Amino acid sequence: MPKHELPALDVESGPQSQYQAFFSALKRSEFSGDIEFSYASRLSVATDNSIYQALPQGVVLPKSVADLQVIGELASQFEDVAFSARGGGTGTNGQSLTSGIIVDVSRHMNNILEINPQERWVRVQAGVVKDQLNDALRPYGLFFAPDLSTSNRATIGGMVNTDASGQGSLVYGKTSDHVLGLTSVLADGTLLESSPMSIDEAKKVAEQQSTTGRLVKQILTTCVEKRQQILAKFPRMNRFLTGYDLEHALSDDLSTVDISRVIAGSEGSLAFVAEAKLNVTPISKHKALVNIKYDSFESALRHAPHMVAAKATSVETVDSNVLNLAKQDIIWHQVKELIKEVENKEVLGLNMVEYNGDSEDELREKITLLCANLDSALEANEGGVIGYQITYDNADIGKIYAMRKKSVGLLGKTKGRKKPLAFVEDTGVPPENLADFIMEFRALLDARNLHYGMFGHVDAGVLHVRPALDMCDPEQEAMIPDISNEVSALVAKYGGLLWGEHGKGYRSEYAPAFFGEELYTELRKIKAAFDPLNKMNPGKICTPIDSLASLVRVGDVKRGEFDRQIPISMRDAFAPAMNCNGNGLCFNYDTTSTMCPSSKITSDRRHSPKGRAGAMREWLRLLANKQVDVNILEVQGKTQNFLKRINNTMGKTQSSDFSHEVLEVMNGCLACKACSSQCPVSVDVPTFRARFLSIYYQRYMRPAKDYLVGNIEIMAPLMAKTPRLINAFLKQQWMNKLIKKTVGYVDTPLLSSPSLKKQLAGHEASQFDLGSLQALSASERARKVLIVQDPFTSFYEADLLYDLVKLIECLGYEPILLPFMPNGKPQHVKGFLKEFASTAKDGADFLNKLAPLGIPMIGVDPSLVLCYRDEYNKVLGETRGSFEVKLVHEWLATITLPERVRSTDSQYAFFGHCTEKTALPESEQHWQQLFQKMGMSLTPISVGCCGMAGTFGHEASHLEQSKGIYALSWEQAVAKFDTSKILATGYSCRSQVARIEGEKPKHPLQAMLAHLS
Repeated sequence: MPKHELPALDVESGPQSQYQAFFSALKRSEFSGDIEFSYASRLSVATDNSIYQALPQGVVLPKSVADLQVIGELASQFEDVAFSARGGGTGTNGQSLTSGIIVDVSRHMNNILEINPQERWVRVQAGVVKDQLNDALRPYGLFFAPDLSTSNRATIGGMVNTDASGQGSLVYGKTSDHVLGLTSVLADGTLLESSPMSIDEAKKVAEQQSTTGRLVKQILTTCVEKRQQILAKFPRMNRFLTGYDLEHALSDDLSTVDISRVIAGSEGSLAFVAEAKLNVTPISKHKALVNIKYDSFESALRHAPHMVAAKATSVETVDSNVLNLAKQDIIWHQVKELIKEVENKEVLGLNMVEYNGDSEDELREKITLLCANLDSALEANEGGVIGYQITYDNADIGKIYAMRKKSVGLLGKTKGRKKPLAFVEDTGVPPENLADFIMEFRALLDARNLHYGMFGHVDAGVLHVRPALDMCDPEQEAMIPDISNEVSALVAKYGGLLWGEHGKGYRSEYAPAFFGEELYTELRKIKAAFDPLNKMNPGKICTPIDSLASLVRVGDVKRGEFDRQIPISMRDAFAPAMNCNGNGLCFNYDTTSTMCPSSKITSDRRHSPKGRAGAMREWLRLLANKQVDVNILEVQGKTQNFLKRINNTMGKTQSSDFSHEVLEVMNGCLACKACSSQCPVSVDVPTFRARFLSIYYQRYMRPAKDYLVGNIEIMAPLMAKTPRLINAFLKQQWMNKLIKKTVGYVDTPLLSSPSLKKQLAGHEASQFDLGSLQALSASERARKVLIVQDPFTSFYEADLLYDLVKLIECLGYEPILLPFMPNGKPQHVKGFLKEFASTAKDGADFLNKLAPLGIPMIGVDPSLVLCYRDEYNKVLGETRGSFEVKLVHEWLATITLPERVRSTDSQYAFFGHCTEKTALPESEQHWQQLFQKMGMSLTPISVGCCGMAGTFGHEASHLEQSKGIYALSWEQAVAKFDTSKILATGYSCRSQVARIEGEKPKHPLQAMLAHLS
């Protein structure tokens, strides 16, 4: 029988003895980086964007090249200690997964060391993110060319190790084409500086009795003596990855040799890449994108070569599956006008054809010629072309490519248990063979009744095909080796390769057959020269010559083997965590992105939606193995007796209960809910975080601060009866110290004084009577507006609510202030789910009584108003009712606003609330339109989270993080404006600015009121 009490969850005590000894030695050494081997830390890097899972022994995060050398030198003393380098962890084939040690350079080694715009090169550390580098290069009119779909989290080290390419590779090539030199560290700690050298110089180095001499000697022997076999084996394809690039290690004229070319694409199996010197490319002055729409995906594929022949810079494609998923995502709001539907026809394929250059005339000449051909095709109804659109605006082009880049994650949003998976998704064939190859590929999948999504780089002959499988079903998992074998044979038939873009990883088992015995032996010799003890990412690409070690295989341990241990009912209940496919968008480098502020400020993979989802999955698995049904436990709400909970809490630090590690990562979440809409697969952390807290505190004692927050909607109205008295205490230094010490809160906000009640004394808005409203005629009700209170604006910003009353009156309507009813959002954030369910029911019952009146109901604070739409729907389901509470701008958009003459003092900067921006992606645009109608100017400012996020910023334990998050984007943005010109919709945002800058911004409605007055 399943148990219904939360037990302690024991996990592996720690690393194996040999690794414990290594970590101990590393701590005693001069290593200056971080060393982590908690279960949660190891778990956070046990997966990537592939189907595989491997729990490492620990994670080391070096800060310098010297740290990498220390790691290698020490490792020489421990025979069985092995490593895998890791950057963004976005690999689709498990390239960076290991049961050894993860060496993560992304946290600390992420500095741009030197930019030389005159000679057009940069020198960077391996952990620099691709978009980070391009942001730094943009002022110089330069960019690093290889353009990946994961560019906002992929690191340069990862790009080198996978020889990444991406969009526009026909023009810009692969990463290795831009590498001028590398600084690498070998498995024994040897520092290796590599750049092109003459054959004569290389021969001299090869004669040296050194590690570098041994490497160069083997590379020369293999690449010179086997040159003809190499050229005969490797087709002349743009996207033809080999692993160790034997062909290009020698220049075409055989005059130079470059070790960097061998390291590029080696997937960390030869050395740690520490730094890279890269050439950079001038940004084209002119750019255009033609979006061509087709009646079938086959039509799009067969038409693509014509675009290449028309000298396009790049041709990207997506099928109808991807397009339809994009239409359901937040991303579609940005592109729907740029990719319009075709009247009476369904768009089943899309080619995005880019042209760029320095001459506008030349660019437009190419576009004109292409459009003439497209018009002819449309008129003759040929080629499946059903429409096209052109854009020359760089911002709009960026939005379309953002949709294309999100395709990887969007496929994971497919409904049902079967999810499109990456394991044969980067096949490469000559472009002229692509359409026929794909038709046969589709037939192969159709024969198994599999669904799939397709997108990719048709100009280079690489298409990403992801069959949908349920990895929790052993029978479906068993299809993976069979499909891989068949696809490998198919690409060989069409002159291509199974790994056209994303490398080998767990597909390394196909390497011997692909290279053939002779060349594969040469690869093994090179591996032995670099890494004779097989310490660097063992099992990937090849093993050292004379080694008995085996290669990893596509049939190795996968995530599904762990997930299937969780009962289906629990998997379904926690679907937002289970659906995480590891795409890593939550690692987004962009500080102005709302996606996961805790991940940005900590650089800790645990503190990201992916990390939290992984921790939740493992927590559920461990509970299932103890026969605990979380669903029953949650519904039952069973609590232990008071004394037992005290004992559990007192022993918490000594306990190995994994629940404590999960609590740590959940407590770091700001509950901003950006992940629920920004994540391609909607990994909604705040929802499963609340459920976890509810269950966790059935076993352990809650901290006092949780009760304070959970009951704020009860306490605030009581305190607001005597605001001056309460504020007098809160202003005392001793009181603040006492609150910090006993509760753990800082910067406690002061109540509004005078209170809202006093400000509205004798005002019509204070009069609410349901019977009187019901007696009104429809026309009389049409002039009424019901104001739904929230605890923050009502009791801490009463002047804002009073201004709303006055604004409504100025607009010719009659405001009616509804009696304060708790919303329950604070209870939900802290995991008081039983209490929240009761609060939500009471609130819904009250508002549903008003809904039949047809009078608009509006609220001010986005996080609480949106709670009615999200959390209420989830907890109440069909019993929620039909009531609707609008935000201020949503109501204003439904009425006729008075026109006012534009004045010079009516220009404002708009800082949107992160929850509002992500849940209502058009909110900024709507506020702009409203201001424009009234003769005012509003400019949305691109910022991420402010760092306050409700009570997060008031918790002493999170104070520094809160201020650090503010500094990421808000600090610089706020500094550009006078505070009187800054408008913010979030109570938390206004409070954070006031705390740090000393002045509090206004709400947009207050600016509108001032303008009307």
